[in-house]
Amino acid sequence: MRVWGHIVDCLKNGGSCALVTVARVEGSTPREEGTRMVVRPDTSFYGTIGGGTLEFEAIRKAATAAREAKPAFLHQAVSLGPDLGQCCGGRAKLTVEVLTSETLTFAETLAAREEAGSAFGTIANLRDGRLGQRRVLEQPPESAIAFDDLSEAGTSVVTERFGETRRPLYLFGAGHVGKALVLAMAPLPFAITWIDSRAGQFPGRVPANVSKVCVENPTTLVDTAPENTFILAMTHSHALDEDIMARALLRQRFAYCGVIGSKTKRARFQRRMKARGLDEALVSKMVCPVGNTAIKSKHPAAIAAGIVVDLLERDETLQHQAFIGQGLAQKITLGQ
Repeated sequence: MRVWGHIVDCLKNGGSCALVTVARVEGSTPREEGTRMVVRPDTSFYGTIGGGTLEFEAIRKAATAAREAKPAFLHQAVSLGPDLGQCCGGRAKLTVEVLTSETLTFAETLAAREEAGSAFGTIANLRDGRLGQRRVLEQPPESAIAFDDLSEAGTSVVTERFGETRRPLYLFGAGHVGKALVLAMAPLPFAITWIDSRAGQFPGRVPANVSKVCVENPTTLVDTAPENTFILAMTHSHALDEDIMARALLRQRFAYCGVIGSKTKRARFQRRMKARGLDEALVSKMVCPVGNTAIKSKHPAAIAAGIVVDLLERDETLQHQAFIGQGLAQKITLGQ
């Protein structure tokens, strides 16, 4: 959800709103840390923190605070079982920030950052239940929201993460599975370049995170893919799939190189690629079959579902590794 875009809309049309954030979780909870909602004074809202009593109570309290139209930053710790009677059994810490028209200009700046499609951070001082002026952090923090106490009594520093970093995915092939896959990935953090040589294979409209590219020789598009892109081939031609995989593997800069097919197709491709001169180490990085192979259905939507699960897991792992790497780099820079 593009949080700041909704906040801007609320501030322009209603003058105030409340931003609800799941700041911490312990045990079983409906949603993970960093999940957010934007609540209007009339209790209408954008987003969800998981439904149920937790969400109902959060909306009620956030709307009440928004009606007062006074900037505020509130905390609430909730035990889902004892406090709300929910069966999840975990604990959640929620924050509720009331925003007013005073922050509209800066909210528009942050909305533009979100629209650009990259993650970013903000930092601000929290004192006496009110958040000070935010400053933008170009390097987004790993945590969705974090609090660091200052030596000055009663003051904390609040850092937050907004937006999302979309993994580039070059999807070769606009057949039945390709069509099912772009629909399944529409709400997910991927920027999809959808490539085919047959213009008539593309649907008229595609999700916002998809760009259609029709080119006579799709293989050449491999060279334009950014570093750490996911390359996925599922064209109408096995020969074309092989060319795409060979070219992608030779570049040695992609986070994932997968081709739809069977174990038999994998074995055949391995033999042919070795004949092309690719060494064993490179060829072994090709993923085939793709997706969750425990799903036996060959329905395009089922195949797409299995692929989505696999790509999401790979992307989350790579993001976590990147954050760890950033932390180590910072320690080395600081001489720790």
